[in-house]
Amino acid sequence: MGRLFGTDGARGIANTDLTAELAINIGRAAAMVLTDNSEKEHPVILIGKDTRLSSDMLEGALSAGLCSIGANVIILGVVPTPAVAYLVKKYNADAGIMISASHNPFEYNGIKIFSGEGYKLPDALEEEIESIIIDHSRPYPQPTGDGMGSVKYADKAIDDYIEHIIGTVPDRLDGMKIAIDCSNGSSSVTAERLFTELGAECHMLSDKPDGKNINANCGSTHMENLMKYVADNKLDLGVAFDGDADRCLAVDENGNMVDGDFIMAICAMDLASRNMLKKNTAVGTVMSNMGFGRFCADNGLNFVAASVGDRYVLEAMLREGYNFGGEQSGHVIFLDYSTTGDGQLTAAQLLSLINLRKTKLSSLTSIMTHYPQVLVNVRVTPQGKINYSNDNEIKEKIEAVRKELGDDGRILVRMSGTEPLVRVMLEGLDLDKINRLANETADLIKTRLS
Repeated sequence: MGRLFGTDGARGIANTDLTAELAINIGRAAAMVLTDNSEKEHPVILIGKDTRLSSDMLEGALSAGLCSIGANVIILGVVPTPAVAYLVKKYNADAGIMISASHNPFEYNGIKIFSGEGYKLPDALEEEIESIIIDHSRPYPQPTGDGMGSVKYADKAIDDYIEHIIGTVPDRLDGMKIAIDCSNGSSSVTAERLFTELGAECHMLSDKPDGKNINANCGSTHMENLMKYVADNKLDLGVAFDGDADRCLAVDENGNMVDGDFIMAICAMDLASRNMLKKNTAVGTVMSNMGFGRFCADNGLNFVAASVGDRYVLEAMLREGYNFGGEQSGHVIFLDYSTTGDGQLTAAQLLSLINLRKTKLSSLTSIMTHYPQVLVNVRVTPQGKINYSNDNEIKEKIEAVRKELGDDGRILVRMSGTEPLVRVMLEGLDLDKINRLANETADLIKTRLS
């Protein structure tokens, strides 16, 4: 993990960690690095944002930084993160920037950068940007006169993105009654129109952002309201997105949550049945439920486990020529259609196959057995974060737990890429046992690192 960039961009409390001054410099440095090989007199950079109060401030700061070194800016307005990834290529831009802290509370914000091909930046380019900002490895250009950049506003960004999603769907959603939780985030400007145009009757939840209510007891990190709403109103299913709409989780007709592993299993089987799953392989992560790996083995599919983070799932896909992958959290990548996780694209694919097969989501989830899983997050100090990898007492505890679980479970302990947390995850057949072991391990980490 870098000095500014984590696994999903630069992120922190807006105006404290992520200041306007830092945003200006990220804009400057990013434009320098990403346009080194551009032949344009004025390289073009897209900027999108989510609905947080601080997004306007950061949009202005990034625009100022970009224009100050000669780049032209196209403002997309409030859009989902995957819209930036798609439009940067469609609009022949040199790069795209999304202002969002994804599933985090409104006081956080973040900056994630996409190349001209629509991919999140590799570590090497992020490190080069960090070096310019922190180490002053290269001076910022200071063009004058007509060497400075300009700002324009895209008037068809949402139209173009929705048209793209509709073009990927194999069947319409006519007759389906669905609930959509927009998390008071980016999908508030796209979801109702998208799924209505596909033919569904849409019941909208948390689709009225006010700058402060993004992810507030709603969306893919707080599924309770959606689960109750779907069951109470006897709908076919529900889908929930996070703040920037790059994740999707679902709820079946009985109000039961369907996580990313189930969604991946259902979609992988569908792709394989249509001979569209390249190399017969699905890419997950080390956090994917044990049941997903066993589902793949039982159905003749290959399973590849990447490091946690959709960027690492994507890297594995690109490296080996796979076209489908994702995470339990709901980041799902259909590489034939998108260069990043896209919650609304995922929902459209899932709903389309359900409607095409005239079945229920609860029936489709029966293809995979979900192993009980316990996740405990331990907040640690900055020094604890540094000490974690060299703490022998913690290492010995993890190994002891691994031996106690044997072949009937597993333990995975990892540092969060976006927050000051150590995540302790256990899976196994015995829920009481894995609960006990998870809390024992978490208590030790808290004692040692907090």
